[in-house]
Formats: sequence, structure tokens, C-alpha cells
Amino acid sequence: MTILNKTNWTLVSFILNGVPGLEDIHMWISFPFFSMYIVAMVGNCGLLYLIYYEDSLHRPMYYFLAMLSLTDIVMCSSTIPKALCIFWFHLKDIGFNECLLQMFFIHTFTGMESGVLMLMALDRYVAICYPLRYSTILTNPVIAKAGLVTFLRGVLLIIPFTFLTKRLSYCRGNIIPHTYCDHMSVAKLSCGNVKVNAIYGLMVALLIGGFDILCITISYTMILRAVVSLSSADARQKAFSTCTAHICAIVFSYSPAFFSFFSHRFGGHTIPPSCHIIVANIYLLLPPTMNPIVYGVKTKQIRDRVIRILSGSKDIKSHGI
Repeated sequence: MTILNKTNWTLVSFILNGVPGLEDIHMWISFPFFSMYIVAMVGNCGLLYLIYYEDSLHRPMYYFLAMLSLTDIVMCSSTIPKALCIFWFHLKDIGFNECLLQMFFIHTFTGMESGVLMLMALDRYVAICYPLRYSTILTNPVIAKAGLVTFLRGVLLIIPFTFLTKRLSYCRGNIIPHTYCDHMSVAKLSCGNVKVNAIYGLMVALLIGGFDILCITISYTMILRAVVSLSSADARQKAFSTCTAHICAIVFSYSPAFFSFFSHRFGGHTIPPSCHIIVANIYLLLPPTMNPIVYGVKTKQIRDRVIRILSGSKDIKSHGI
């Protein structure tokens, strides 16, 4: 295959090198990746099944959870199958356009993940601070519009990544030291000026991540004020318990993201590249794996339905709580 078109220095394909420095143990690394991917797919598909068929789960909180599950399925499926092909079969080639497409899906749906977590925080705020108006504020059309706006926000902000990357000329080889096509990992292979790419990437991170974290912080500040003002200890505990699963989802999602962000900028050469690559994959794989488990354990309605199905009950579809 021709890798480089010498007339305009446009790459035809890239080589994804996996985890640099750990090539000898790629097979061992693949086992936790594969196990987590299977758990993520089964767990999120199971959640979607329950939410679709259970009448008692046709509520705003679970609609947002369904959005999160769909996002998680796409997010981890954009990277893990290719990573496993690298680890198991040494299939490292990826076409230039395929690389751009993978980049688009990864960044769009990581932004979507952050946006859905923000919507879920607003859902908890309305449920706890305005319980009597909960169903009238978060109607099905409002939920659908909120999900659509969150998706379009990601698409419109990420599309420029593909054009900014496609316009570059590449003369520094075609080997990407990663398991997937990350925006800056690809841009660094260019012999042109990538300052615009770096600045725009930082702007998008601030626009999406910064805005969502701010909204989540404000929502939970208001929730905390409302819960503390409750006179009953049981009421306070019940209100806090409805937020536990969502707080866990936030921790699983943002912790690897913060580590990756700050280690790249302040870690210097003290953190090996292999650690950066593994954390980047955990960032895309840990939330899809843990979210169904956390919501299955912490949410009584989901837990009860799962137990009933596993116990062999034929009455799968419920009309009450």
C-alpha cells in the first residue's frame, strides 16, 4: 500500500502502534480491555432493554440514563474493537479517512457523555428542589430537545477537528503511538503549524467540559442547600441516596479525564507514554463499564427488575413501581 503521496504530502493511511514500550505484553493488556468491553456492552444493552420494556422506568431520570447508555456503547465501540485487533492480530493499519471518522466519533461522544451527565445533574436538581413540578417541567418533549441539543453541540464543535486535521501536510511519518486516532496525536505528525489545532482543542475542552462541570457544580450546590434544610434525617438520607449513582458516574467519567489533562501539561517526562495511553483508554472504557453496575446496584427500581428477571419471573413488563 502506498503510504505517502509525495506530490502533496497527504497520508493514505496511519499505523496505530498500540501501547508504546509495552508491545511484548499487548496480549496480556488485551484481556482486561476485552473483559471490560463485554461487561460494558452487556450492561448498557441490558439497561436499554429494561428502560424500554418496563413501564415504571418511563421517567425522566431513566430516559437520561438511556441516553448515557447509548453514548457509552458508541464511545467504547469506537475504540476497543480496533485496539483488540492491534493487540491480537497486529492489524495496525487504519486509513486516513477512517482515522478522521474514528476521531470524530470519539470526541463527539466523549462530549456527549459530559453533556448527558450535566443533564442528569439538572434532573436531580429539579427532582429534589421542585418535586411537585418534576413531571411538568421535565416532559418528554423537553427531554428529547435537551438530548438533541447536547448531541448537536458535540457534532458542531467536533466537525472542525476533522477539517483542521485534514488540511495539514504530513511529513513526519505515519506511526501514531496510540491505540486510536486522537486529535493531537495525529496532528503532531504534521510538518505544518498545529497551533490552531491545539488552541481550538483547548477551547472545545473548556466549552464542553468547563460548562458542564460548572452546571453540575451549581446543581449540586443547590441540591445540598435544599437537602440540608430538610427537617427529617430520613428525608435527607433519601434525597442524598437518589444522587449516589450519578455522583459515582461523574467520578468514573471525570477522574481519568482530569488525570490525562493535567499529566500531559504538568507531568512533563516523569510519566511514561505507556501510562498516558492506558489512562486514555480507561477514560473511554471505565464509564461504560461501571455505569450499568453502579445504577444496577444503587437504583432500587432497576435492581428489583434485574433480580426478578434473573429469578426466572415471566412477568417482565411491569405497570408499577
